[in-house]
Amino acid sequence: MNKKSKKLCSACLLGMRCRYDGKSKPNKKVLSLVSRETLILVCPEQLGGLSTPRVPAEQKSDKIITKNGDDVTDSFKLGAQ
Repeated sequence: MNKKSKKLCSACLLGMRCRYDGKSKPNKKVLSLVSRETLILVCPEQLGGLSTPRVPAEQKSDKIITKNGDDVTDSFKLGAQ
């Protein structure tokens, strides 16, 4: 029996609508893995308690700050854990 390896994958890269803007961002390379790997879909931002859609955020130094100036670092850390 040939077991597929298991890998975590960001759900938006496989077409799930969980990005900050409520859209997905399918990636051809990631989509091609489906036939050879067992992919476990996750959205770290949702796992950290953030909603979809949500205010865009970016890393600034050691913090994750939304466009509105809110610090969502703890949510990103929780989702990553």
